[in-house]
Amino acid sequence: MGLYLKFFSMHLKSQMQYKVSFFLTAAGQFLVSFTSLLGVYFMFTRFNEVEGFIFQQVLLCFATSLMAFSLAECFGRGFDVFPLMIGNGEFDRVLVRPRQEIFQVLSSKIELTRIGRLLQSIIVFCYAIPASGVIWTWDKILTLFLMIFCGSIIFFCLFLIYASFSFFTIEGLEFMNIFTDGGKEFGRYPFSIYGKKVLNFFTFIVPLALFQYYPLLYLLDMKTSVSYMLTPLLGLLFIIPSYSFWRFGLRRYKSTGS
Repeated sequence: MGLYLKFFSMHLKSQMQYKVSFFLTAAGQFLVSFTSLLGVYFMFTRFNEVEGFIFQQVLLCFATSLMAFSLAECFGRGFDVFPLMIGNGEFDRVLVRPRQEIFQVLSSKIELTRIGRLLQSIIVFCYAIPASGVIWTWDKILTLFLMIFCGSIIFFCLFLIYASFSFFTIEGLEFMNIFTDGGKEFGRYPFSIYGKKVLNFFTFIVPLALFQYYPLLYLLDMKTSVSYMLTPLLGLLFIIPSYSFWRFGLRRYKSTGS
């Protein structure tokens, strides 16, 4: 942890060398996400509710998905640019260092400009938490924490899978953006509104619904079983296939010779 904090400090100092660029990029990230928020707002100017969810309740989904994605992208950015490490031969140096490969890739890139999206999610939470009608007892607060924390881990696993494909293709496969950026966009609304097949896919294949939809039902007292509260923890099982795929690709890695 101490070494990672040193890397974090290095990235912070380097990015703050150009403060205007940093804050403009962060503002751009804020505005890009703001257009998604406007889409949700204009939807509810036409309809009072969507699949039984009102505007303020949908904002809980929006803010949870956005915050989880922002945290994963901020601290897991190294895996998003991992194909470049493969292509320029930098990963060869990673393999001969006495540190775990995931740690080195993780600390190679920390994108602090994602604070723009994170700030927006906090602002939306400040409105949605008191306006959603949820009675915030200790278990509801814990549920919300699990949604954000486990959601960021699941998005991080998706970045890890994206990076793992590079062992076989050299270049990253853009279809994975369907589940990373696309998952964030889908997460603006409860996954149930997309139909049962989509809900099942995001439950059993890519477990985004486990941190977004099912615990939301517990927050809103639509489901009272504690199992719904703990579904984000079930989503952490996604770590196993993600890490296994990484190890599978790593064992078959061949240098590009760059």
